[in-house]
Amino acid sequence: MASTTDRIKSVRAVRQLRRVRTFYMVAVLLWAASTAWTGWQSPGSRPMWVSVLLLAVFTGLLLIASLWLRRLQAAGPAEPARHAASRRVARPRHAHA
Repeated sequence: MASTTDRIKSVRAVRQLRRVRTFYMVAVLLWAASTAWTGWQSPGSRPMWVSVLLLAVFTGLLLIASLWLRRLQAAGPAEPARHAASRRVARPRHAHA
C-alpha cells in the first residue's frame, strides 16, 4: 500500500505533467505554423530546417509527457481519494426515546 506522501507526490506529478503537456502542445502548434510559413517563404533554407528540428523536438517531448501522464494515471490509487471534511457546522443531535 502506498504511503500518503507517495500519493501526494503522484497527484503533484500528474498536475505538473498536465501543465507541461499543455505547454508542449502550444509549442508544437507554434513551431508547426512557423515551419509552414518558413517553408512557404523560403523552402530549403536554414531557418526552415531549424523550425523543422524544433518541431520534432517539441513533438517528441509532447509524446513523452503524454506517455508518462498515461502511466501515472493508470497506476493511480485503487481506493477513492479522501477529501477534507465539509465546512458545514454540525448541529447537536438529540437522542430519541
